[in-house]
Order: sequence, then C-alpha cells, then structure tokens
Amino acid sequence: MDYQVADISLAEFGRKEIVIAEHEMPGLMATRAKYGPDKPLKGIKITGSLHMTIQTAVLIETLVELGADVRWCSCNIFSTQDHAAAAIAATGVPVFAWKGETLDDYWECTYRALTWPDGSGPDQIVDDGGDATLMIHRGYLAEDKSAILDEPTDNHELAVINHLLKRMLKESPGHWHKVASKVVGVSEETTTGVNRLSQMAMRGELLFQAVNVNDSVTKSKFDNVYGCRHSLPDGIKRAMDVLISGKTVMVCGYGDVGKGSAEAMRNERAQVLVSEIDPICALQACMAGFRVCTVEDALPIADIYVTATGNKNVITAKHMSQMKDQAIVCNIGHFDNEIEVNQLEAMPGVVKEEIKGSYCPVHRYRFPDGHAIYLLAEGRLVNLGCATGHPSFVMSNSFTNQTLAQIDMAANPKRAINVYRLSKQLDEEVARLHLAKLGAQLTTMSHDQAEYLGIDINGPFKPEHYRY
Repeated sequence: MDYQVADISLAEFGRKEIVIAEHEMPGLMATRAKYGPDKPLKGIKITGSLHMTIQTAVLIETLVELGADVRWCSCNIFSTQDHAAAAIAATGVPVFAWKGETLDDYWECTYRALTWPDGSGPDQIVDDGGDATLMIHRGYLAEDKSAILDEPTDNHELAVINHLLKRMLKESPGHWHKVASKVVGVSEETTTGVNRLSQMAMRGELLFQAVNVNDSVTKSKFDNVYGCRHSLPDGIKRAMDVLISGKTVMVCGYGDVGKGSAEAMRNERAQVLVSEIDPICALQACMAGFRVCTVEDALPIADIYVTATGNKNVITAKHMSQMKDQAIVCNIGHFDNEIEVNQLEAMPGVVKEEIKGSYCPVHRYRFPDGHAIYLLAEGRLVNLGCATGHPSFVMSNSFTNQTLAQIDMAANPKRAINVYRLSKQLDEEVARLHLAKLGAQLTTMSHDQAEYLGIDINGPFKPEHYRY
C-alpha cells in the first residue's frame, strides 16, 4: 500500500470525526457543491505538506472531489492526528504522516509525498511553512551546485535535508530539475512561508508561481487570531492542567497570532504582558490594555511564556535559566526555532526529564541551582503538539481559501513567476459561504445608495465589490 501511517485500524474512528467536522466546515462543503460537478482540478497532481488533522482530511477530500490526484504529508512532527491519517489512507489517498516522527522520518515523508509511483512530481502544491517548496528548490540548487550539501552546519534539520538530497543525487540525478519544470505553483498557508517565498521572488530564485493564502482576511484573521484564541489555552491546559487565571503570561509578539494569543490569555483572566519590536504593534498592544515590556523584564514575574513571532531565538537558553521555578514555556509561531531548545539542552548541568510522551510532549528541564521549567511540544506548535489545533469552523475558512487558490492556479498555469494574492472577490466569497452557518443576513445596497457613492448603476451592479 502506498501510505505510511501509525495504525490503519484507526480509520473508522477517523471517519466518524471527519463526518462531525464536515458539519462545521460549511465553506469546504459549499465549495464541493459549487465546483464539484465541473472538476476544475481533474487530473492535476497535488502534493500537500500541511498538518494531517481531521480538518485537513476534509480539505483533502474536497480536492479529490474536485478531481485532483492527491498525496499528503504533515508539516510538523507532532501535529498528525493518527486516526485522521488512517481514514484518508484507507480511501486510497497516499498519506505519509504519524504523530511523533523523527526529523529523518519527516523529510522522508515529504519526499514520498512529492514523488508519484512513476517517479514524477506534483503539478501543484499545498504548503504550510514552505517545506515541500524548500525541498524542491534546495534539491534543484544542489543538482547545479552539489557543494552546498557539504557546507558545515550546526542546524540538525538542515543536515538531515542535505543527507536525503545527497542520496537523491546518487539515485536519481536530475530528479529535481524534472520535478520543478512541471510544477505550476504553490499555495502557501503561513506568514513565515509567504515571507520566505517573497524573499525568493526578490532574489530571482523562485521556480514557479505562488499564491499567498495567508493574507486573505478570511484566512489571516480566522487562523491566526480566532484560531489561536481557541487553541492556545487548549494546548496549555491539556499539557499541564494548570489554572491560567491569576497567572502572569508573557506573549512574545503582537501580530495576528500574538493578538489572538494575548486575548486568549486575558479571557482566562491572566495578567498579560507583551513584547514587541514593531512600534505600531506595540502601540496597538498598549491600546488593548496590555503592558508592553521586554522578555528580560518579565523573567522575575512571568509564569507562562508564549512565543508568537515567526522569528528565531526569541526566548534564549539564558532567558530560561533565569525564569521562575516551574515556569511554562511554549511556542505558537510556525517554526521550532523561536525557543533555543538545542542551546538549552547543551547547557552544562541541565537535566531533561520527559513528563509526557509524543502524544502530548512535555519535558521538565532542571537547572544546577535547583529550579526547573516546563517546555511544551519541544518548542514546536503547542496547539497542535499538545492539543488538536484550531477548530473546524476556523479551518473551513483557511482551507476554502486553499481550495480556491488551487483552482486559481489551475486556471492560470502560464502566469508569470511571482507571489500573488487571492482577489478581494474570492475573499468575500469565502466569507459569504460561512455566513449562513452563523445565522447572519447581509444588508443589500439599493441603487440609490450605489448612485450616491458614485457607482455606475447602468453597469453590472455588484455591491459586494464596493466598500465605503
């Protein structure tokens, strides 16, 4: 069988949860109803590198309903829900994901999701954080300049990627050039992934078009603000069973993810501190009633630390060595380098103890002076590592954008290489698909009102395209 999951016998359980999720994902179900008969993705090979959850299962089955030939892997070693992976694999869609992968497992799974049985690659990619895109681009570059794979690095994950690509150079020379030449484009889910794509485009390194799904309002606000508002406290509570109320929480970063996280902690009646480098975001945090200070200011008083920046080394090993006894440290930004985990483990005299295993990773680090801190999900996404991520309705908004982006790329295969946004009209379509579920009714603009705003009433009247 062309899949690798933890336990295929979990498929029935996964299917039951998928049915529940479908009810809470009206956008995807409406997309199936609207576009399914025309099969706009017929025959298109799509690789997905995105958390293999129940909600993602509904996305996968939507892409299949629209005609796509799909292969999937997760984008995080801890985020897979094994029953969801089993349910999708049981339908015949190749899935390579299980909770608690090693980094070697993870990148091998990414390679397998990118590789069809005949050795070909995808036509289009659904990416979260850019790992599938990274593998193609680094493999492509290595085929032109293999010396990059021998450059010294203290980044373990990069070393793992290099090792796999070296193997590919021997087994299948020219593989990545062939794959890249056939890729139409990628739709990217995250802030960090979009940032990387934009940098590649500016440097002239991007090999195919990209659609920035993240900055659609119905994605960025739902996934980054409303989703984190729900799933951050869920992850902390499942991991530690602590009462957040009354504690002092330091939220590092006040972008969309930080805004949702800070609001979630305030809703739990915590005292919330915010750190920021951006003066505008810092001012917004002040106006929202949060105290803005540095991580160093928080060290004597904070009980819980949450990184939400998308940057690296936000909480350092030195910071953790100076925290209060029993402080809790976690990350809800995208990558695993916001917290200096490797440096923490390399500190002399620090003792690491596993409290909970890969099903809900919690580790205690005790310092030579006797005080200890708790690190959740090994510094990776706490809401997916220690809980089940964002709820279905939130992901319906995100994944409806992903589906429309895939349709958009399929309809524009010759578009110039660049990073594109979905149109405002498509963003509004996603919103409309979810309003009925919430019992909302839009007010319709009259022709008199349209004329007052200077809209040509003799032309096609589409009031949803105009805003005061």
